[in-house]
Amino acid sequence: MCIIYLSIAKDPDWPLYIAANRDEFHARPALPAAPWDANPDIFSGLDLSGGGTWLAINRNGRFAMLTNYRDPAGFIPQAPTRGLLVSDFVDGTMTAGDYITQAWETGNHYNGFNLIVGDAREVYYTGNRQAAAPQKLGQGSYILSNHLLDTPWPKAERLRRGLDALTPDSGPDALQQVYTLLKDTTPAPDDALPDTGIPLDRERLLSSPFIISENYGTRCSTIVAVNRDGNATLSELSYAPDGSETGRRDWTFTMHSPYRY
Repeated sequence: MCIIYLSIAKDPDWPLYIAANRDEFHARPALPAAPWDANPDIFSGLDLSGGGTWLAINRNGRFAMLTNYRDPAGFIPQAPTRGLLVSDFVDGTMTAGDYITQAWETGNHYNGFNLIVGDAREVYYTGNRQAAAPQKLGQGSYILSNHLLDTPWPKAERLRRGLDALTPDSGPDALQQVYTLLKDTTPAPDDALPDTGIPLDRERLLSSPFIISENYGTRCSTIVAVNRDGNATLSELSYAPDGSETGRRDWTFTMHSPYRY
C-alpha cells in the first residue's frame, strides 16, 4: 500500500473513513478483498507471496493498514514480511496501544514500514525509520505515503486536499468521487520531487497518487467507510498494468459496536 488517506471522526457522522491505493509489482500474486475463510468477520485482500495483507478491518472494530517506507539503502534481503503486522493485529487480541509499541520495539527486523492500527476507541501510528515512535492519533485527517505520517509530498498533499473537500458517504456517487481522486496520474514537477535514493526517472514515476507502468504500479484502490451507527462499506477496485479496471467488489456489513472517537 503506497498512499493512505485516513479520517478519524473529522465528520461526526463518519468516525472512520479510509481511501488508499496499493502499489506493487504486477507479478506478485494476491487475492482481492473478501471475508477471510478462517474468520469471516475480517475483510481484506491477501498477499499470496509473503503472506499477510496491506489493509484489513474486523467487524469487532480492529483495523490496520501499512505502507512501505522507501529506503533502498537499508534493504534487508531476508527480512520477515511486513504484511503480517496488519493481519496479526486484526486477528489478535492485543490492545492497539500495546501492539503498536511491540511493532516499534521489534521494527528493526523489518524493511522500512509505516503502520496504523486501531480499534473502536483508539488509533495509533508508528514506523521503523527516523525514530517514528508510537503516536496516538486524534480526530482529523491524515495522509501516509512512503515516508513518515503527514510528510508533505506533492501527491500526498494533493490527495489530502481533494478528499478533505468531499463529504464522506458510502453511496455510489460518493464512492466514485473518491475513486476519481485516487486515480490521479499527475506527476510532481521535478523541483518538488523527494530524494529517496532512487533514480530521477523512478522518482517521477512514483510521484503521482496513481502509478502506471509495465512492471510496477497501482494494483487496487480501497475505500472503507463506517458511519456512526456502525454500518460499514468496503469497496475495492482492481487494475491491470495499463491502469484499466479489472474488477470491483463492494462489501457492506455491520460492526459489532460503533466507533467512539
